[in-house]
Amino acid sequence: MDALRIVCPGPLSTIQDLGRPGYQRFGVSVSGAADRYALRLGNLLVGNDQRGAAIEVTIGGAEFEFTSLAIFAVTGADLSPTLNGTPVALWETLSADVGDRLSLKSPAGPDSGLRAYVNVSGGFDTPLVLGSRSTHLGARLGGIEGRASEADDEILIGPVTNPVLPGRRMPLDLLPKYGGDILARVIPGPQDDMFDSDATASFYNSTYTVSDKSDRMGCRLEGTEVPAIDGAHDIVSDGVLSGAIQIPGNAQPIILLADCQTTGGYAKIGVIASVDLALVAQASPGATVRFERISAEDASALARGRMATLRNISFDEPTSGTVEFEELRREYDLRVDGSKYHVEITAGVDEGQTNAIVNGIEYDVHVHPGE
Repeated sequence: MDALRIVCPGPLSTIQDLGRPGYQRFGVSVSGAADRYALRLGNLLVGNDQRGAAIEVTIGGAEFEFTSLAIFAVTGADLSPTLNGTPVALWETLSADVGDRLSLKSPAGPDSGLRAYVNVSGGFDTPLVLGSRSTHLGARLGGIEGRASEADDEILIGPVTNPVLPGRRMPLDLLPKYGGDILARVIPGPQDDMFDSDATASFYNSTYTVSDKSDRMGCRLEGTEVPAIDGAHDIVSDGVLSGAIQIPGNAQPIILLADCQTTGGYAKIGVIASVDLALVAQASPGATVRFERISAEDASALARGRMATLRNISFDEPTSGTVEFEELRREYDLRVDGSKYHVEITAGVDEGQTNAIVNGIEYDVHVHPGE
């Protein structure tokens, strides 16, 4: 049984994919990865559909054990990942052997981000709930019985449909730049008319600090107040979405995130452009956030450009090489560039074309006997 065993979940580790849109009218939150961009990139690295499920690890302190051979990648925040105690790269496919342990520690620094994603080839095969494997803790939906992962949980890994090799790297120009000073672009509305020109100017010209009361529902900010006209912050509840910036009665902005409710009764001065929302979701307490107004048309163009980029990624692929053997046997254990390979020659013993299974995936190979 291919699975990943939870040795230690850390403060919060949950199964997340791109969420369950389409059910808000029934009161069901979309949920999904807080940093959808990192999740998408991780899935593409390991050969999965962009919507595949991964483990979202918040802050770190987590350890996982592979119960089978696997290809995996860690994306998102830099939580100083190690495999069997040896540091490993982010944004790159890696191989794991049976019994290998992946550990994620604390953020490497203030600009490292908050949430990392463990992606495996085949994806995590937890039950679908309303079309998604995402965990929504408040509603106890999805993931592992609707809860956060616990020690000794074993999460099944699905079948590999698009095999990839270790050493595939995400191009540097596609990597997000997390930081302690975030500039988030904002589309005004839908209730920006409830704030006068002075309040609106204060909002766009001020620097806010991320509160330690933030969670997957919302990024709470502290700083200059944004008072509504006549103090009327309450509205008749209407639909909300991740990225919406609510201004409640204390006049301090709240940026709604993945687990936000489906409706809300506070005025919304604007909505974060989708291309910048991951940066907010990765902001640690103490980080600063500034806002810049853009049009809905500009935000849409940015989103279309990002999706086009995801459809046409040219990965930095591992270079091919030849492995020389002094003596041909049926099975081999190899280490190439720090990655482990278990090779089974399944046909042929002479020099020439044959078939081999490498880390559980079948390939056509050319065998060169040792000289």
